[in-house]
Amino acid sequence: MDARRLTDAADLPDTGWCRQSAAAAAPRAPGGFRKERRFMPLIIPQTLPAYKALEEENVFVMHRARAMTQDIRPLRILLVNLMPTKIATETQIARMLANSPLQVELTLLHMDSHESTHVPGAHLEAFYKTFDEIKNERFDGMIVTGAPVEMLAYEEVDYWPELCAIFEYSKTHVYSTVHICWGAQAALYYHYGIHKRVLPQKVFGIFAHRVTRPKNPLVRGFDEVFYAPHSRHTELCREEVDACPALRVLAESGRAGLHILATDSGRQIFVCGHMEYDRDTLRLEYERDVKRGLPIAVPENYFEDDDPAKGVVFRWRSHANLFFSNWLNYYVYQETPYDLEKL
Repeated sequence: MDARRLTDAADLPDTGWCRQSAAAAAPRAPGGFRKERRFMPLIIPQTLPAYKALEEENVFVMHRARAMTQDIRPLRILLVNLMPTKIATETQIARMLANSPLQVELTLLHMDSHESTHVPGAHLEAFYKTFDEIKNERFDGMIVTGAPVEMLAYEEVDYWPELCAIFEYSKTHVYSTVHICWGAQAALYYHYGIHKRVLPQKVFGIFAHRVTRPKNPLVRGFDEVFYAPHSRHTELCREEVDACPALRVLAESGRAGLHILATDSGRQIFVCGHMEYDRDTLRLEYERDVKRGLPIAVPENYFEDDDPAKGVVFRWRSHANLFFSNWLNYYVYQETPYDLEKL
């Protein structure tokens, strides 16, 4: 076990036990160790809506006051939430990060140059920071979400300059960054000049993917074929991806196209789908568009027999959890220096 994350615990086996400070509550096991739950917690504010939602799901979360009693440096993860439905998205990501044996402290960030209209201002004020507030801090990992702006040119997005500053910041102040859907497209355009193109029909549903580099740690433990959600009107220019020597394709779909890409170092990771989606996310999106009278097909391979009346078949959760656990373990915990100032 890597002793960098535990104080006075160099010889402690990976059994779910951790050394705690004298302020930690009893009971203690022999030897001064206190048995904790097998999965270490995600540290988020107790008043954040995600806290109650995950606690009801029996997901191990912890508020900051309790976390401070443990002699462990949590992994610092920055979530750049570009989605209008911020509360739903932050809960989805929190759920993924909490399903790990590592203690994670989550910091939420929103675009200061964009006015959010789908979330109360009080929520942003209470739980979110701006880039100016954190730009001198360092993080073990960062996640950049998708955004419903894919039909705009990147330069037409009102917060594009601020997002470019965050992409540049990630090179020096973050060890590993996961970019999701439009966030992946935008980062690939910024870092490598890779363009997107509009699809003749929206890719919408749950699609089978094949692992193309099974020895890569990000897909360690994956089945050869696995499922993941997609919901997008655009795709990456595949010929530009193939021509980029820095990128490796880790998983793709014959129907949905590219899914997981990464650099060899794992410092930059790109996910074209939405592995973090809840069971009902695509259903709500489908019903919303139907109600608005928009042209929308039934999401493929999502409802039983592709019939919305028969309910959702939830078939992507295990690989979603495995992906984020692999990322936290292999590209964040094992690679980031204990002292983030040495990043």
